Amino acid sequence: MNTFGRIFTLTSFGESHGAAIGGVIDGMPAGVAIDLEKVQHMLDRRRPGQSAIVTARNESDRVKVLSGLFEGKTTGTPIGFVVENSNQHSSDYDNMRDIFRPSHADFTYTAKYGIRDHRGGGRSSARETISRVVAGAFAMQALEQLGISVYAFTSQVGNITLNKPYTAYDPTLIDTNIVRCPDPEVAEQMISLISKVKAEGDTVGGIITGVIKGIPAGLGSPAFGKLHANLGAAMLGINAVKGFDYGLGFDFASRRGSEVIDNFINRDGKIATATNNSGGIQGGISNGEDIYFRVAFKPVATLLRDVETVDINGNPTTLHARGRHDPCVLPRAVPVVEAMAAMTILDAYLENKAAHI
Repeated sequence: MNTFGRIFTLTSFGESHGAAIGGVIDGMPAGVAIDLEKVQHMLDRRRPGQSAIVTARNESDRVKVLSGLFEGKTTGTPIGFVVENSNQHSSDYDNMRDIFRPSHADFTYTAKYGIRDHRGGGRSSARETISRVVAGAFAMQALEQLGISVYAFTSQVGNITLNKPYTAYDPTLIDTNIVRCPDPEVAEQMISLISKVKAEGDTVGGIITGVIKGIPAGLGSPAFGKLHANLGAAMLGINAVKGFDYGLGFDFASRRGSEVIDNFINRDGKIATATNNSGGIQGGISNGEDIYFRVAFKPVATLLRDVETVDINGNPTTLHARGRHDPCVLPRAVPVVEAMAAMTILDAYLENKAAHI
């Protein structure tokens, strides 16, 4: 499946070491003013080679929009775009042609299709997320005109974690450091850990927190189109993601109902909740409060050290990976999380409009 969404959709194409990554956005409302510099800025935040704690692959990742815009506004027609690949080192992967990398998609991809592009993982590479960031940037600009904002930040790397709720942090500080953590002191600890892990040829995982503000009540469906289920599917479809929760999440399991129910109140003439343990969603439908969620990323599976594995014939062997790899995906994954959240919310908004006469 290469298409995301139901009304606002993205169909993506391309491989890590192919000619380009690209996509077609459909269902984008007409008349939305688009600032292409903002789209490029989102891509720049995802771009490799941006700091010492990410992969050194040197790609400019400049987006070229082919259709769907006229005089700076969307026309309601499909928006086609491409981002050319220009800095592949395909020879770095020659020793992986006939070897399955542990915890990668190499084996499962081969089991499904009977063929795989061993260069950088091909279609299963995280480089495919370029198309998601472009489409997400378009979705975010549409949401901005509706008064809805989306942001995300690194809240944990390894065992270093932020210990306050998201409301305690200033989102304008997220991009003031290379790990994209809104607490400058904690950010320095995270950067030091990633640098240490990188020097050891190892990798480390962590958590990204996402926040959606200004969302109206009523988005989502009560059965198979639950808003949190759609958000979860969007996040779990990101490379290296292993977990998703929203609101109190798994903490609900150890609490009593009297501790966690969100009592209704009248706030400035509108029905609201006194607390937001539910994370802005109840019964699968948004309640008008902030939606906040967490996305857990595993450590990158490519280790720059010897690992035991097997070849395509099942013979034991040792792999020593070469090439340029992230020691931690979180700094570059922040805009991907934002993009997937924005696409999910815009899709839900458009679907909700179709539910009313």
